[in-house]
Amino acid sequence: MLVYIVTASINQLVNLEDLKDASAQQIKVLVIDEGDKSIRKDNDKILSSLPYEYYGPGEREQWFKERLGRAFKKYQDLIPKNCHAETAFGFLKAYEDQATAILEIDDDVHISGRFVKEHLNSLFCDGGITVSSQGKWYNTVEDLYLNVDQRIFPRGHPYSPLCRDEDYVWTGEGGSCVLNMGLWNGHPDLDALTILYNGGLDGRCNLEGKGYKKEKIVLAKGTYFAICSMNTSFLPEIVPAFYQLYMNFMGVDRFDDIWSGVFLKRIADHIGDKICLGKPLGLHLKRARDIFKDLRKEMDGLDMNEHVWKMSEEADLSAKTYADCYLELADHLGNSVEKWFKNVAYIKFWKVQTEKMRRWVELVDRIS
Repeated sequence: MLVYIVTASINQLVNLEDLKDASAQQIKVLVIDEGDKSIRKDNDKILSSLPYEYYGPGEREQWFKERLGRAFKKYQDLIPKNCHAETAFGFLKAYEDQATAILEIDDDVHISGRFVKEHLNSLFCDGGITVSSQGKWYNTVEDLYLNVDQRIFPRGHPYSPLCRDEDYVWTGEGGSCVLNMGLWNGHPDLDALTILYNGGLDGRCNLEGKGYKKEKIVLAKGTYFAICSMNTSFLPEIVPAFYQLYMNFMGVDRFDDIWSGVFLKRIADHIGDKICLGKPLGLHLKRARDIFKDLRKEMDGLDMNEHVWKMSEEADLSAKTYADCYLELADHLGNSVEKWFKNVAYIKFWKVQTEKMRRWVELVDRIS
């Protein structure tokens, strides 16, 4: 079983030091970085017991040139610069190399030697408990024991009271899945507004995860959740429909994984596949950062986020593959965006996104 671990990083990968104990699987690490030679020198030592490859801007450009010739620029522009959504390139490389499973781990999520095995168990094994919500959304933080007694919602969960109703119905269905999202000890994944409200002027607040309540929660058809990519595994078959949307664009960032997750869930529901969350836990040791910078990047996204999932739900999907469904969804979003948004900038934003979604499918097809 070939497992690719994709991490976007401009730091030393001390969070991956325990991977050397995960020898039961064939693992390769893809480091999507900015080409800093001094940091790479440190990471060479940390990753010395594992196969690994660096893909900074230069290596990525060379990859596109070798596979696409004169057309490389058209497709290279799908990958944003200096932004977390650069991980989409790692998905392409893992897909090309026919990985059995792909794990995405942020460089501030510290993992144990059993981490990979637990992700694979959640993907490939039956079991778990299924949740549905009348409000259409499941609160992933609900599955965490917290150090405070208050209702907390993750980054990307809509603010609509309906979506925050938490009127859940549980059944014992479970099942194997095409994507699993692990959870977090330490800092949960929260938006800037929540962090600020809880005193996090340096981007980190006093809220901490202390373990999960349920090992595996499968989302019922029609129920969404905020997919945070910093601790996620998935099967390569979904890559054609799992483009990490183009961020750091028109003042919008930090919604690449959220909206990509919404679109994936809509398509998986149509195809009949399942998505889950729960274990494994990573220890999220978030670094200090400018919370007001994050807030500025999130504001327009927060506005659009109240509607994007509804736009997606309205799509009339008929195709039978992830690639074809993604094209149908992109066409639907492009044609309906003016119904949902009157803001000219938002309309332009989504016209660009849907064009890139279509081109992503072209690119995946060309490297298949």
